[in-house]
Amino acid sequence: MYVFQIHVISFATEHNWDSLDLHDGVDTNAPRLGSYSGTTIPALINSTSNNLYLNFQSDISVSAAGFHLEYTAIGLDSCPEPLTPSYGIKTGDRYLVGDVVSFQCDQGYSLQGHSHITCMPGPVRRWNYPIPMCIAQCGGALTDFSGVVLSPGFPGNYPSSLDCTWTVKLPIGFGVHLHFVNFSTEMIHDYMEVRSGSATTGTVIGRFSGPQLPAPLFSTTHETTLYFCSDYSQNKQGFRVIYQAYQLQSCPDPRPFRNGFVIGYDLSVGRTISFECLPGYTLNGEAALTCLHGVSRNWNHPVPRCEALCGGNITALNGTIYSPGYPDEYPHFQDCFWIVKVPPGNGIYINFTVLQTEPIYDFITVWDGPDQTAPQIGQFSGNTALESVYSTSNQILIKFHSDFTTSGFFVLSYHGDYLPGKGAQDLCSPLQEIKDFCNRSIIHFSISIRDGQ
Repeated sequence: MYVFQIHVISFATEHNWDSLDLHDGVDTNAPRLGSYSGTTIPALINSTSNNLYLNFQSDISVSAAGFHLEYTAIGLDSCPEPLTPSYGIKTGDRYLVGDVVSFQCDQGYSLQGHSHITCMPGPVRRWNYPIPMCIAQCGGALTDFSGVVLSPGFPGNYPSSLDCTWTVKLPIGFGVHLHFVNFSTEMIHDYMEVRSGSATTGTVIGRFSGPQLPAPLFSTTHETTLYFCSDYSQNKQGFRVIYQAYQLQSCPDPRPFRNGFVIGYDLSVGRTISFECLPGYTLNGEAALTCLHGVSRNWNHPVPRCEALCGGNITALNGTIYSPGYPDEYPHFQDCFWIVKVPPGNGIYINFTVLQTEPIYDFITVWDGPDQTAPQIGQFSGNTALESVYSTSNQILIKFHSDFTTSGFFVLSYHGDYLPGKGAQDLCSPLQEIKDFCNRSIIHFSISIRDGQ
């Protein structure tokens, strides 16, 4: 006795409306082996009798490529050889009574049917279950650290009127990297939406439609949702998306931050911190950094530095000036100029809190004005501190010079002081001479301010 083995070469019909029915006998009253529509059909179909009845029906609307089937009559000494499902793997090459063959699918496809089949005894050798299929399903729950999401029917066209949701759920502390390998949908009407989080409360991080391949995406929560919707009209190939878990580590902590401080303690993905320098230092770099998405954690810019620069224009009423590179020793061959300007009516008081330079050859010069044509009011060098000088102008020029040999450092502070008669009227009249009092006398003063002063 012989039975039929049907090998499916190609199959494409209008999904749900145009179908092919196979019956294990001479007419439609015989047991039905299967009813197939769209692009989903086993690669191999086996009958259990020597008759096979095929019934194809189509409606009045959409046409498709149809199908191409080849059949072979085989003897019943053993079970018919089961072909490997499309997009799957078959394990086992013996088909005698009691032999077992197992199946599994490629990533992104789900096994429809039984993963193990056994060759059964009897007058007709047959498998105890039909050969399974590997299909791309509409939605699902994914928990592996890597995987594939496919549109239903991929690589064939997806069906109409789909409403599919895939959820990738990983342990807390992991996010998902999405890489789009294929993407083609009907523009506007068929689309994919990606959320970082659940379908109801997650943040939308991407919405895609049309033929353009989306750029990679990073979801920064342990749950990621992919939603796909198609309408009733045009169908396209759809999509193939590879996902990979990555650990949601924080960006490197820039602390300790030399000569300054960091504002903000949250170093996780998407968060921003900022930097400020101590008085006398200048920020070199970006003042704010954001922790980037990605497999490895990095800031969007290099961490800035707070540096004591060689010269500058200073307008604060009070401040500090450091030798270049402080607290490290200053470099050789420096000629640095600082112009300090305070509001009119003020002079400037300078005090050296640290002064350790090479005597004579490395020195600081101060002019009582904005340039070197102004009177020089001081030159400082050596290893002394608490040196000070006053200006009579609201601007001073400070120059630091170093030669090619010994280095050192210095720190000076300054502040603006009110100068009587310099751009503002004195508020108090001169104090009259006090006469005729004895030791231990108590003297009372009365101060009044005229209107408008």
